[in-house]
Amino acid sequence: MKEGNRVNYALVLAGGKGERMGYTNMPKPYLLLGEKPIVIHTIEQFLINKNIDKIVVCCAFDWVNYCKDLLKKYVPNNDNIYVTVGGKSRNETIYNGCKFIIEQFGLNDKDIVLTHDAVRPFISQRIIEDNLKKIQEYDAISTVISATDTIVCSEDGNKISKIPLRSEMYQAQTPQTFKLGKLISVFESLMEEEQKDLTDACKAFVINGEEVGLVMGKESNIKITKIFDLKIANAILKERITNGFNL
Repeated sequence: MKEGNRVNYALVLAGGKGERMGYTNMPKPYLLLGEKPIVIHTIEQFLINKNIDKIVVCCAFDWVNYCKDLLKKYVPNNDNIYVTVGGKSRNETIYNGCKFIIEQFGLNDKDIVLTHDAVRPFISQRIIEDNLKKIQEYDAISTVISATDTIVCSEDGNKISKIPLRSEMYQAQTPQTFKLGKLISVFESLMEEEQKDLTDACKAFVINGEEVGLVMGKESNIKITKIFDLKIANAILKERITNGFNL
């Protein structure tokens, strides 16, 4: 899967807050899923992949030491995991994480970065491998699943303005994978107003006229953002433990 001296980085985005959980101010990545924090489950999936060389966790400034303490407790004596400060937005966090990588390790034209939500702990090894394979054909990859519900568009929030074909609709997941040097150059080429409108890093490539390849995700690759999501995640984890597969 790797070529030459290419380095594959996993950039774990752990800057999310706990506001939508309602009952806690603790950032969502640090909430317990089973007996371990969500972010630890996520990191472990990259640790067991032989094609991931280094893992960089991006978190809020106030939680850097807490995150480091968690790593010491659950993943001790691992020299390939690093923690750095994210940003005010998702894309600023990705940009800061990439700059950290370049400052710490330099940049090879072939280096790859997989950006992944810390609160998607059920990422599969197949998804990781498919991203690493497909990125050889494109500069950017988005993990998606087919839309199962009809999507409607409303320009004013009161009435439907358009109903796209469901067969052409996909729901984005993570990881989103990029050639590291290209990602930095695309980010830096955007005007300030364009940067403000970004909802994810792949949109930066679309705005820039770049092709973005697709990799199929899984419905189980859920994002834990609300209490209901955490209940579902615990049910998934319990089932996997019962069936002999523990995250």
